[in-house]
Amino acid sequence: MSEPKPQGFDTLQIHAGATPDPATGARQVPIYQTTAYVFRDAEHAAALFNLQEVGYIYSRLTNPTVAALAERICALEGGAGAVCCSSGHAAQIMALFPLMGPGRNIVASTRLYGGTVTQFSQTIKRFGWSCTFVDFEDHDALRAAIDDDTRAIFCESIANPGGYITDLDAISAIADEAGLPLIVDNTSASPYLCNPIKHGATLVVHSTTKYLTGNGTVTGGCIVDSGKFDWSASGKFPSLSEPEPAYHGLTFHEALGPMAFTFHSIAVGLRDLGMTMNPQGAHYTLMGIETLSLRMQKHVENAQKVAAWLEAHPAVEKVTYAGLPSSPYAERAKRICPRGAGALFTVALKGGYDACVKLVDSLELFSHVANLGDARSLIIHSASTTHRQLSPEQQEAAGAVPNVVRLSIGIEDADDIIADLEQALAKAAG
Repeated sequence: MSEPKPQGFDTLQIHAGATPDPATGARQVPIYQTTAYVFRDAEHAAALFNLQEVGYIYSRLTNPTVAALAERICALEGGAGAVCCSSGHAAQIMALFPLMGPGRNIVASTRLYGGTVTQFSQTIKRFGWSCTFVDFEDHDALRAAIDDDTRAIFCESIANPGGYITDLDAISAIADEAGLPLIVDNTSASPYLCNPIKHGATLVVHSTTKYLTGNGTVTGGCIVDSGKFDWSASGKFPSLSEPEPAYHGLTFHEALGPMAFTFHSIAVGLRDLGMTMNPQGAHYTLMGIETLSLRMQKHVENAQKVAAWLEAHPAVEKVTYAGLPSSPYAERAKRICPRGAGALFTVALKGGYDACVKLVDSLELFSHVANLGDARSLIIHSASTTHRQLSPEQQEAAGAVPNVVRLSIGIEDADDIIADLEQALAKAAG
């Protein structure tokens, strides 16, 4: 008998992880607003707690609505397993948690969201972890930054704020040489535009708050495991390759194989860190994902048109959109993000900081918010907000200097987006 044909993206974004509710026949995934689940008997409860049987215990660990979302994102990313959590920042910590220990480090791209730079340069120090930031265009510098204590390499597929496209094929090859997992934040691309696992990523993290939900209603995060990394090969990942005392000496990788990271993230990560996604939030994101491909097509179409218009505007010094032929990453974008370079980019104004402030204050259709990936067009001045805590050198490396604004292009009529920018730029120049 032949293997069934894999389902397409548009089908998976609607059906993956969802079947009619067996109790009621409900077609949409129900919101299981419950903290706990009744065990069949004492033996059933013991089997669940010993990880001998898969099921629901307590909603800090697993919940049917949240599980449906994890399965759907996993299917879209082409992973082996996934875990949802409370935010994108929570996803980053949970991705690192099984890999790290005191004295260990990660190597990360300089082109990252400002909050991630702060999390990696400041907050993780409290765990005894550290981070070395490297320009991932300099492959020799990346190799040189890796040492015996390095446990992961981290980057964004489409970097926030500038829309820079990371050469995932080259970076994953370096990670493989070093025997290290590559963690890719795929928030700005979404799985519709980029599949990091196909380019060698070990783990993919998301802020589901952004394009996956798509309507600015709830926060959330997700970690998808490729299931392809050998956690036992080097002895560097004892949480996964050595007996776990809390589970009577269970060795996650030996017992669970490709699902080791996923089960550890639930049974230990969510159990002890408690970064749980709520079921109503998961429900909003499930509904958002149903139209992901349609929205991303419109986001990209609008971004392409708006970026080209801005590039020709006399008040504009530079546009960083990788979908423009003038971008140094245009060819890379076609390889890494074949369906389009996303809808996030920066615009540098000739009038400097003052012109940026005036532009932000003069826009009417755009919303001035600290978010991206909404159906609405959004703008922010990164240097004074999302990247404010960074040093001038870090701001420059991230592409968030004072004369730059970040645009997240929505799915409105492109001509209306341009008209709003046109009137605001006229005021900014004046």
